[in-house]
Amino acid sequence: MIDVHALVKDYSGRRVVDGVSLMALNGCVTGLVGPNGAGKSTTLRMIVDLTRSTSGQALVSGCRYRDLGPYPLRRVGTLLDGAIPDGGRRAVDQLGWVARSNRIPPARVEEVLGLVGLLGSERKRVKDYSLGMRQRLGMATALLGDPETLILDEPFNGLDPDGIRWLRTLIRGHADRGGVVLVSSHLIKELESVADHVVVLSRGRVIADGATDQIRADHADLEEAYFHLVDEVERI
Repeated sequence: MIDVHALVKDYSGRRVVDGVSLMALNGCVTGLVGPNGAGKSTTLRMIVDLTRSTSGQALVSGCRYRDLGPYPLRRVGTLLDGAIPDGGRRAVDQLGWVARSNRIPPARVEEVLGLVGLLGSERKRVKDYSLGMRQRLGMATALLGDPETLILDEPFNGLDPDGIRWLRTLIRGHADRGGVVLVSSHLIKELESVADHVVVLSRGRVIADGATDQIRADHADLEEAYFHLVDEVERI
């Protein structure tokens, strides 16, 4: 599981993540939602040690990400905002390089290309991919090591309706097989049908944390609940 306790991040005296705590459990899809600038991406980057926290702790499978061993992709698959591969490379070469660096069998490259719907386009240069195709390539990279844990930052960006349905099915299936999924979005509607648990961030703080049905309970739908919670904080 992912266990985050009291994470704080300050940039030049400005606090962008303010004591965030959350848990993402095996067999569940946990949604991290909030407006742009709420601290979602920074929180995810701290979990995987791409951004050093000011204080607090984040554990994945009981240890810090940096202590997962030499081939972390086998344990944790990530799709993080801004993590764009070299546009001059062909997609199949990009995945092949990642596979070799993590001691993953070459046959897995074709498997994940099929899983994400990129077979037939794998020899295109990444720079010629649409945003949706790049998101699919990012998902292929995340899945390459067949990891137990997936950490996905705004993975629905750029996907058409069929792509959104495909991705919901994929992450739901991963959780149903006992995996861990922590996925962020600024649109709670994207997660409503797939997330078991929702953590809502605003201004770097957790303002709601509970089962999806629990957060929805006092409102007509989950989106109404979300905007009500965020509006209360934004007015302060």
